[in-house]
Amino acid sequence: MERTSHPFRFLAPVQAVLDQAALTARARQAEDLGFHALVVPDHLIDQLAPIPALAAVAAVTERIRVMPFVLNNDLRHPAVLAQDLASLDVLSGGRLDVAIGAGWNAPEYAAIGLPFDPAAVRQARLAEAIAVLKGAFADDPFTYHGSFYDVTDLDGRPKPVQRPHPPFFIGGGGRSTLELAAREADTVGLAPRVLSGQRVDPRSITREATAEKIGWVREAAGERFAALEFNIYPSVTGPIVTDHARREAAQVADQLRARTGHALTEDQVLRSPSLFIGSVEGFVEKFLELREELGISSIMVGDMEAMAPVVERLIGR
Repeated sequence: MERTSHPFRFLAPVQAVLDQAALTARARQAEDLGFHALVVPDHLIDQLAPIPALAAVAAVTERIRVMPFVLNNDLRHPAVLAQDLASLDVLSGGRLDVAIGAGWNAPEYAAIGLPFDPAAVRQARLAEAIAVLKGAFADDPFTYHGSFYDVTDLDGRPKPVQRPHPPFFIGGGGRSTLELAAREADTVGLAPRVLSGQRVDPRSITREATAEKIGWVREAAGERFAALEFNIYPSVTGPIVTDHARREAAQVADQLRARTGHALTEDQVLRSPSLFIGSVEGFVEKFLELREELGISSIMVGDMEAMAPVVERLIGR
């Protein structure tokens, strides 16, 4: 089935510990600027926890959607998470997107004594968790017996406002997770692949590697592919708004080579969907090109203030 071009949707992050006044100001600023959603990451670091922070955002806004970016499935039982998320959808009046991934940050697991299972195990557990979430959101009681979760005759309450459930965003860098997203998500997050030591694999963030990932999604999605949205976000660094993009790209290429032993050319850095380096005009051209070439229309900007002029140029297009 042929794809149609989706309008741009920009996501603004909250990545610090803010009090209610500061969080309210940021949320209303993002809403006024036309951002589609305010997002909060899910890490055991110096930041607000996503569920209470997003509930606070929903309470002081009217239009902007709320979204974790993204929940680590291994940190919560999906039946418990379903109640939290459905409550957030109720409190926001149906403005929640459910974003979830298999978990990747090994040091966080080690810090709390949680086994960091092989990627295939974490991906399989994520697939089961999504089945449990959707079962809890459904109208009737459900039963699920899997390898990781065992649920019997549970009628998840409350029910979310959005029916049959809020939109799902599933992000990942490996084929199995992306194929799961192809089958179960509304938006597919195109994340980098992570090497040992939590280093991004530069080979996974090139334009060509991103096209390959989208090919995996196309193959697994079938007729769903036409409706899917694709998301990118700045990784490794940035965003870097500059009139000297090539100079900055050379420095990023050197950093990647030093960290990973794998080299990218300056052109590969500048063309990468996962590296945001350029002028305002350059970003406008790049995002339009990525949508035309790869169908990417959902963009988490990384820095709301720095990227606001880009968002202003592309909102509604």
